[in-house]
Amino acid sequence: MLKKDGIRIIDLAIIIGKTLIICDTHIGYEEALNKQGFLIPRFQFKEIIERLEKIIKKSGIKKFERIIINGDIKHEFGRISEQEWRHTLRLLDFLKKHCKKVILIKGNHDTILGPIANKRNLKVLEYFIFKKVLIVHGNKLPDKYDKLKKNIKKIIIGHEHPAVGIRENARTEIFKCYLFGKFRGKQLIVQPSFNFVSDGTDVLKEQVLSPFLKGDLGNFKCMVVSDKLYNFGKLANLIKNKKKKTLNSWSVVGSPAWP
Repeated sequence: MLKKDGIRIIDLAIIIGKTLIICDTHIGYEEALNKQGFLIPRFQFKEIIERLEKIIKKSGIKKFERIIINGDIKHEFGRISEQEWRHTLRLLDFLKKHCKKVILIKGNHDTILGPIANKRNLKVLEYFIFKKVLIVHGNKLPDKYDKLKKNIKKIIIGHEHPAVGIRENARTEIFKCYLFGKFRGKQLIVQPSFNFVSDGTDVLKEQVLSPFLKGDLGNFKCMVVSDKLYNFGKLANLIKNKKKKTLNSWSVVGSPAWP
């Protein structure tokens, strides 16, 4: 667990005060893959609940004021699959037991989230602001961003599913990670996905998608999520080391502190 400026990071979750934030659960991803012919078991819902239980226990908070899912709670774009109906409602019921209010931020995969949200009397928001922190999915800038920016100091986005590939001996393994940088003068935190079917997008070699991440990411700092949080320093150094084929062990890790 890391803490700075009132923000705590526990595993794949961000906690501000008594607010817990996760993103990109992509419930229904296994069913979508099954329909494409991939024989993958439907394990993700169980993993999501178990991971959340550990995070909540470690937080020491008995009842959160709010739990925010920052976009892409479900996977399918144009329909609600059977798995999405069943597991999304069960996830919402689980979250409601641990908080006073559940907040859903709309992601690009949430085009038809309304019917599920209505079943639990929840609204789907474009963004949410509290304590001068803007919580927005990250696939696009809010329509009123120029007005909103006057009242915010930090931005938290999901959408990108950031990860980095680390080579150990002859094998490369992908690890989910946080990215810390700036967007137009505001502090920006890019949160890894809470999706366990896919590790994410290797930001050391793959093209990023979010408009919040357009431009040089070299000064963004990377924190890898593994058995604990590891500070890997600036992306520029990781990219440089990877080109030299020296990013092949945990020896590049600094102290496990806030970047």
